[in-house]
Parts: sequence; C-alpha cells; structure tokens
Amino acid sequence: MTRRTRIPNLGGARAVVLHREHASVEALIRQLGAIGLEATQVWPELPASGVGADFLFFDVDHGFDEQFPWKSGEAPMPLVALIGSEAPGRIEWALSRQADAQIVKPVGNAGVYSALLIARRAFDERVRLGREIAALRERVAERQTIVRAVVALAGTGIGEEQAYAQLRTLAMSWQVTLEEAARRVADLKRKEACDERPRRA
Repeated sequence: MTRRTRIPNLGGARAVVLHREHASVEALIRQLGAIGLEATQVWPELPASGVGADFLFFDVDHGFDEQFPWKSGEAPMPLVALIGSEAPGRIEWALSRQADAQIVKPVGNAGVYSALLIARRAFDERVRLGREIAALRERVAERQTIVRAVVALAGTGIGEEQAYAQLRTLAMSWQVTLEEAARRVADLKRKEACDERPRRA
C-alpha cells in the first residue's frame, strides 16, 4: 500500500529572497506571489526580521558566509539555493550552507512550487533527525552517568549489582529518576574527592 504524503498549504507563508536586484528575482517573486507567499527581496544582509521567515532563497553566485546569522546546518527555516554559476567553488559553498532545495537561474515559470515543497520536507526531516540525535546523545550521556555512579558506589566495597540496587533505592527514596539519582551520586563523589585532595597534599 502506497503511503500518501500530505502537501502543506503554503498560502500566507513568508519568503525572503537574499539576492541582488535581478530579473530572476523579479520572476521568482512573481511566482511566489502566485503560489500565495508574501515575498521580499533583500541584499546584501539579512535583516533581523528575515530570521523569522518561513523560507529563505539565497544567491549562490555572490553569496558569502557572513550573510547568515547562524552556523551552517542550523538555519531556522528551509533554504533554497539560487544557482546560476556552476563553478566548483560556488557549488561547494552552496553545499556548505546545506540548502534544502535549489533552483537553477534564470528562474522560469516552473520549479518554484516543487522547490518549496522539497525544501519544506527536507528541512522538517533535518529538524526531526537533529532532535532524535540530541535525544540519543542525552541517553548515552545519562547511561554514562549511571555507570559512573555505580562504579563510585561499588568503590565502597560492594559489588556492581549491589551498587546498582543501591542506586535504585536512592532514586526511590529521593523520588527522582534513576538518571537524576546517578547525577547526584556522581556529583557527591566528585565533591568528596575534591575535599580530600588538599589533605593528601
């Protein structure tokens, strides 16, 4: 069974075109208006108001890193690259900005709508994957904290299984999660180690 994809309604969305004045920009803004987007052209800097746009189209031919007030791959909206020159250096720069879609200049009567949909989907997927990776990293960090806490408790002369059971008991008595209890134990053991250091010196 084929899964149908829901096409988002783009009417009312706001697009910023970061590009010098050009016939392609005029054509692009006309197309965006016909689709139902409110579009504005800016150059050479992206104003603060542009950060809240729903889409950003940017010029690959004359663009530069300082135009973007965020790190590569951290754009807060879908990016669409406007490509005229196929010089390797320009293409490499466009790839470094991690555009979600592209349109080849000169902009014609087709391609804008599909670029918007592709950019929206790619951006949403990138955000989803970013959240998933962040959650996985957090889980790994929490497991490492639990291991450190168990090792610290086992250092008092009990086995690792007993240390883990003790950690669970502490979590229940403190009415916190196992991870939070592990953080408290690890912090306490670290503090005790710091307090003992001057005495040994």
